[in-house]
Amino acid sequence: MFDNNENKKTKYYPNIEMGLTTEEVKERQLKGQVHYNTEIPTKSIKQIIWDNLFTLFNILNFGLGISILLVGSYKNLLFLGVVVCNILISVLQEIKAKKTVDKLSLFSETKVEVIRDGKSTILHAHEIVLDDIIKFNLGNQILVDSLVLRGDCLVNEALITGEDTPIRKRIGDHLLSGSFIVSGSVTAVVEHVGEDNYTSKISKDAKYLKKLNSELMHSLETIVKILSIVIIPVGLLIFWGQMRIPNIEIGNAIVQTTAALIGMIPDGLVLLTSTVLAVSVIRLGKYNVLVQELYCIETLARVDVLCLDKTGTITEGKMELKDLIPVNGYTKEDMGIILGEISYALNDNTPTMEAIRTLYKGTGLWKLIDKEDFSSDVKYSKVSFDQGDFILGAPEYINKSKKFLVDCSLYEENYRVLLLAKIDDKMGIKEIGYLLIQDKVRMEAINTLKYFKEQGVSIKIISGDNPHTVSHIAKRVGVLNADKFIDVTGFDLQQLNSAALEYTVFGRVSPSQKKELIKALKNNEHVVAYLGDGVNDVLALKEADCSITIGDSSGAAKNVSQLVLLDSNFAGLPHIVEEGRRTINNIERSASLFLVKTIYTTLLVVLFFFVALPYPFVPIQLSLTNMVTIGIPSFILALEVNRDRVKGSFLKNVIGKALPSAFVIFTSIIIILIFKPIFILSESEISTLAVLLVAVIGFSHLYRISRPLNKTRGILLGVMIITFLAEIFFLRNLFSLAKFSWKLGGLFLALSVFSIVLYQIYDTLFSKIYILYLKFKQKKRK
Repeated sequence: MFDNNENKKTKYYPNIEMGLTTEEVKERQLKGQVHYNTEIPTKSIKQIIWDNLFTLFNILNFGLGISILLVGSYKNLLFLGVVVCNILISVLQEIKAKKTVDKLSLFSETKVEVIRDGKSTILHAHEIVLDDIIKFNLGNQILVDSLVLRGDCLVNEALITGEDTPIRKRIGDHLLSGSFIVSGSVTAVVEHVGEDNYTSKISKDAKYLKKLNSELMHSLETIVKILSIVIIPVGLLIFWGQMRIPNIEIGNAIVQTTAALIGMIPDGLVLLTSTVLAVSVIRLGKYNVLVQELYCIETLARVDVLCLDKTGTITEGKMELKDLIPVNGYTKEDMGIILGEISYALNDNTPTMEAIRTLYKGTGLWKLIDKEDFSSDVKYSKVSFDQGDFILGAPEYINKSKKFLVDCSLYEENYRVLLLAKIDDKMGIKEIGYLLIQDKVRMEAINTLKYFKEQGVSIKIISGDNPHTVSHIAKRVGVLNADKFIDVTGFDLQQLNSAALEYTVFGRVSPSQKKELIKALKNNEHVVAYLGDGVNDVLALKEADCSITIGDSSGAAKNVSQLVLLDSNFAGLPHIVEEGRRTINNIERSASLFLVKTIYTTLLVVLFFFVALPYPFVPIQLSLTNMVTIGIPSFILALEVNRDRVKGSFLKNVIGKALPSAFVIFTSIIIILIFKPIFILSESEISTLAVLLVAVIGFSHLYRISRPLNKTRGILLGVMIITFLAEIFFLRNLFSLAKFSWKLGGLFLALSVFSIVLYQIYDTLFSKIYILYLKFKQKKRK
């Protein structure tokens, strides 16, 4: 590791035209003065193993295993085999997902223009060294703290501070890593690399971070939190309850207490979730989708409003200058000369300016006095030459009177209209002519937007362009209600909040207004995704529940987005939605299997605290039922294709599915205990009946959540039942089961029939309770 003092800013600044020499670069590399990303996109393999091994549930399981080991009941350690298998599967899948993300991240990594040996070179961020000369243009994110040596620009530091007001930077000013350029371009020298950068120093406590909106994650955290609070005191209480039984040995009390606690722990649920999400990352990688935030897969599946910036998303982000309309005695040739000199003087690489440069190249003979590059906030560029002061941009932003020499509305349906004017101190604005520019629509956008429309997802187009033009493009790609458009110029927060729900197309939207529109939709309980590609979309991307960008977007947009469509193909979105649906629906289904066990065990623990009777299970019996009714089925079902729409709350859905089966098991075991003195049942026979009923009700629950049965689910159910029957017949002694008799068989059949009837009663009862709860909640809101 190199000395951090070596990494500090030096007073040496290389020649701005030459940059560092090859020898100087090598010297800095040897000293360790090379930039590296302090926010690693994926965990290391060591960290993956550590995080999957040392979880709360694993520590509890291994602690319980040690207690079983100490009392010499070795066969009851079998439950640890399932735990170890879960860990191995989760680790292997997460490592595979990590490799997929790391590989895709290389394609997505931000690049910079660096001057070395007098030549301009495009380098990856990790190749930057201290004192490098870097050119930063519109849309670039500042990767390393730098000092401006040439030019001027507007910089947005919202990703660092949360404040979105652009700040002007001139020669001698410092550029902070994490900020991004919204206007202009500069040449700067690198002052800090790696951990010495501003963002690295403040990232632990001051960096502006977005709260992750993941119901799945919050639900799992809630389950873990509750169990972590109650499980140790519950364990002590059940042990004390077992020790009150006359003549019980301490070894048996420990074994039965362990069985109770094993039943309470949904040990495979968290591991199952991480495995399923890791598989989703791998699957999406095949569609060139880079997942930068794991839980956003789920969020996109829950999205009910999809917001898009027009340029670069439903259009290709490329512009064509179709025609010029000169006025006030100017000709097209006059306009061409002026546009050429403006494009020569301005350093920005916006699609509009690139379209102008394609047709009109300047000479640079006009003497430049001052300039103001295009900004999304003001929507125009200004350049001062010795020949005069010129302004180019949106007509209504340049000519506030809106009394134009050309009726722009005649062209706005098909074109983006720009005004070129001369600034005169006496006359004010003198119009020179109008530019007609056209966007190129992405053909895949039509099918993708049709898919979202069919799925009931509302589409809203939020653009900085004229709303008439945006509305026309929205119609071309099939956006519903595209004729409901509005110009939000000058709108305050209250007006934006009202417009957010009423309109489909929003025009003349500033970057901060984009963010406020997203916030307004979220405040109205919508789950919002935002798809954008430009620097003017960064604040909205940061605010959205799910942020998406494309491969050829600006570095700033890619760095804040949770999903990157690397091939810039809009058609990848439906695949992400389907992966999200598969993930949530399958985890929800599998989670109910785990929570049936947790709920009925918790109820039994409470019961056996008050009743001085031996707990009816030992750990190895739970290993038997857990494996065939929970463990194996949950993993297979969780990886199935599932395109059903996500409905309702994850936690409520899971508990709602689990409660009837859990209460049936709890009630059945109470009945078995009641039958004990009547039919003179031994402790072994009680355990055997309990195991058989847990299996029957477990298989019934598995059947219910697997409907409609397909080939895979049918085979799974059949194999699990055959496996269970084989184990109880051929491995009866291993699982501490009693020898079968006519008395035991008759009781088992009677209780099985009773459990089926009881399930219907409980299912109806809990459904009615839930309906009453919803009515009460709705009444309380009113």
